[in-house]
Amino acid sequence: MTSQTIDTTGPGDGASSASPDQPPATGLRGHPWLTLLTVAVGVMMVALDGTIVAIANPAIQADLKASFADVQWITNGYFLALAVALITAGKLGDRFGHRQTFLIGVVGFAAASGAIGLSSSIGAVVIFRVCQGLFGALLMPAALGLLRATFPAEKLNMAIGIWGMVIGASTAGGPILGGVLVEHVNWQSVFFINVPVGVLALVLGVLILLDHRAENAPRSFDILGIALLSAAMFCLVWALIKAPTWGWGDGLTWTFIAVSLVGFVLFAVWETKVKEPLIPLALFRSVALSAGVVLMVLMAIAFMGGLFFVTFYLQNVHGMSPIDAGLHLLPLTGMMIVGSPLAGAMITKLGPRVPLAGGMASVAIAMFGMSTLETDTGSAVMSLWFALLGLGLAPVMVGATEVIVGNAPMELSGVAGGLQQAAMQIGGSLGTAVLGAVMASKVDGDLAANWKGAGLPALTPAQLDQASEAVQVGVAPVAKGTPEAVVAKITDVAHDTFISGMSLASLVAAGVAVVAVFVALLTKRGENAEAGAGVGHV
Repeated sequence: MTSQTIDTTGPGDGASSASPDQPPATGLRGHPWLTLLTVAVGVMMVALDGTIVAIANPAIQADLKASFADVQWITNGYFLALAVALITAGKLGDRFGHRQTFLIGVVGFAAASGAIGLSSSIGAVVIFRVCQGLFGALLMPAALGLLRATFPAEKLNMAIGIWGMVIGASTAGGPILGGVLVEHVNWQSVFFINVPVGVLALVLGVLILLDHRAENAPRSFDILGIALLSAAMFCLVWALIKAPTWGWGDGLTWTFIAVSLVGFVLFAVWETKVKEPLIPLALFRSVALSAGVVLMVLMAIAFMGGLFFVTFYLQNVHGMSPIDAGLHLLPLTGMMIVGSPLAGAMITKLGPRVPLAGGMASVAIAMFGMSTLETDTGSAVMSLWFALLGLGLAPVMVGATEVIVGNAPMELSGVAGGLQQAAMQIGGSLGTAVLGAVMASKVDGDLAANWKGAGLPALTPAQLDQASEAVQVGVAPVAKGTPEAVVAKITDVAHDTFISGMSLASLVAAGVAVVAVFVALLTKRGENAEAGAGVGHV
């Protein structure tokens, strides 16, 4: 297994990681901060699309006469393609250069976005959403690879901090921008907006980005490894997406999970045999890198899973419009924007361990606080917990990314970037699926008793199932023609039952964050972060 040995060059050898015939950074080309600006513009498109489309889905459904299952595929198709392709896309960047991979990703993502806006059928929308996911997978790891190769060690954390700030702000700002565009323009504008942004990223990329290639970058492709990993990832993510529909006790759910586990085992065995593996398993000999990947998964479970219910809480329980709900999440966005660069500076000074543990402790406290929200909780209290959540997430987004990318050798920076993004995507999916199951179980267990306790007419089992599905997203199951007094009782029961489910889900998310605190203690500064040293004009 000598082919999997990781080269950990010392600080004095940082310059040797670049190819000797690589053009030097001169003028605008290769300037670190302009490189950061360029990749931030591209990454913004992908992060924004993760949440902005959710606001447009009802309008798309009405305009294209789509079924609910069809609309689910608008999100699931994008997410599946992105999650499955991230690590392979990172390997492509390591092999052919992150500049080229980034530019192809930008062009493809913008073109697919424009095609969605011009689509007249739900089938075409879903197909082009899958294309968006594939091109987004090319773009994201390449962005991290470019930052890693461009910035010297003492500036890398700050760069990743700003990069994390852009992702956080774009993700949280998606519902606000989506609400404005859908309400005042049309659903197509949600996708058309990516075209000028993509053109800007392309122009900046051509003028500014410098191609960095490690001297010992891979020269061949692990085709069987790609196939095994892609199949395993697909089965895992597919099982998590479909589990709320099929049920966690359904044999089909566990069949996909079992096939996924077999796929991962076969992939791991194969990686020990091939000369140039897709993911050298020696990477995971680094306890810090492994801890960083696990930390990213746990953070995403707590954050994405917990936040999933907050949007329903704001819109369906408090009756806010999508724009108002987005504005109420501004404390979260604002703290991520302010906190990410500060976290980068703190991690540079102290190392990642303390900021990461402190960040996850803040997330745990925030999720515990969110478990105390009631139907009449005021904006000030909500803002407190949202702000604390953003404050905790900032150092974790920055620090875990630096731990993963910084502890991988330069020639595997793309794969490391893919690992970081894949961990976040899988964690988000796990959080939504698992906490969704917690919510469903709690609502199913409490609704019948709460309904009866309010003196409402008894429901048949079929009616109770329908009511439970509505209550799980905070909607009161009120039939047309129901008297006002009865409507008020049903609404109270629905909202109280939803709150009890959201509280339990938030407590589980807080427990996950507590576990992550201890995982954070296993991290350390990237041993290979000095690979970018020697870049002149930071």
